[in-house]
Amino acid sequence: MSAIGIVSSCSCLRPGAWLLKPGMQKMSSFGLHTAARCAAKDYYEVLVLGGGAGGITMSARMKRKVGAGNVAVVEPSKTHYYQPLWTLVGGGAKQLATSARPTGSVMPKGVEWIKSRVTALDPDKNCVWLENDIKISYKYLIIALGISLHYEKIKGLPEGFHHPKIGSNYSVHTVEKTWKALQDFKEGNAIFTFPNTPVKCAGAPQKIMYLSEAYWRKTGRRSKANIMFNTSLGVIFGVKKYADALLEIIKERNIAVNYKRNLVEVRADKQEAVFENLDKPGVTEVHQYEMLHVTPPMGPPDVLINSPVSDEIGWVDLDKETLQHKKYPNVFGIGDCTNLPTSKTAAAVAAQSAVLDKTISLVMKNQLPTKKYDGYTSCPLVTGYNKVILAEFDYDAQPLETFPIDQSKERVTMYHMKADMMPFLYWNALLK
Repeated sequence: MSAIGIVSSCSCLRPGAWLLKPGMQKMSSFGLHTAARCAAKDYYEVLVLGGGAGGITMSARMKRKVGAGNVAVVEPSKTHYYQPLWTLVGGGAKQLATSARPTGSVMPKGVEWIKSRVTALDPDKNCVWLENDIKISYKYLIIALGISLHYEKIKGLPEGFHHPKIGSNYSVHTVEKTWKALQDFKEGNAIFTFPNTPVKCAGAPQKIMYLSEAYWRKTGRRSKANIMFNTSLGVIFGVKKYADALLEIIKERNIAVNYKRNLVEVRADKQEAVFENLDKPGVTEVHQYEMLHVTPPMGPPDVLINSPVSDEIGWVDLDKETLQHKKYPNVFGIGDCTNLPTSKTAAAVAAQSAVLDKTISLVMKNQLPTKKYDGYTSCPLVTGYNKVILAEFDYDAQPLETFPIDQSKERVTMYHMKADMMPFLYWNALLK
């Protein structure tokens, strides 16, 4: 899982209920792993694939059930990123370094860190294959491999990022280029895109647009900016309550939204972006840009495509209420790599981890899972440098709000929760 390819999910942890669960306020004891081996053993009671938010969280929970020495995490990356902060990094409000920690520092103490890549899954034989033909067997498997970014599916990328005026908050390699493009903007079209694929944090592609608009307003360049949001979707947001609020902001700030427009090519040397009209297949339109923010196409990790554990597209095929695999009862999944029909965010991971913990506990006792995941997810929609609309909703796209206020309103308190409280809780609570 390279830094540009797979990173942790969108945004905030559930700000209310999950933090109040018994014991959550007590911080577990974690230690640094200064060295990671390929594999100390060839069998583990619980094997976790992926060291992102879902993988680390579940390995900490499993450690308490079966003992640290019986749990292993397969993760090749040396650095663990809290990617929700990258919206603010791209907008110049946070430093990139604050989003990173050594992977060893977030690995639960005593849990084996297998620093390798998964190359194949064989659930019929209860084993996985790693690089160099290393085989690891398991009793229970948790798949938390995240989501892959596919800049290469847009003609002209990723090489186009070598040119100025183009950035992307979705990659550690390009997020700072967003801030540079934002600062260098003089006048013309500023284009923000949303791809024709599932994405992690569906609100992120437009969050940077609102930050850009606020920055140019503050620096006296707003009147020279023609801000465009070109989205492959037919709506601005999937939950009507929050969509209505966003449309009011868009109207008030004079932002142009073009629906059913999918970025297919970037001509960075000419500062041109080419979009396909999804209502008229094959018909394209070219826009000149002075700034371009790209949200890349995304999909399941390569190792899951055509895997026995995946659906026809490549997402891990789970029961959406229990997070247990539909075919293999000792296989489970969490987070962005699954086919759960909810938005892919770290808030979803937080809610899913509690359900999955209960599910696995009962399965280990040969009992049927009873805890049900309702699809809870959250996306703090950053609409300015001190404003956030906190969207929380379920599988049915119905608001599932934590606070006794109208969360469709822009609030300063929610911004500070997003910018300051959530990173602290991520590192010190969720992962532990």
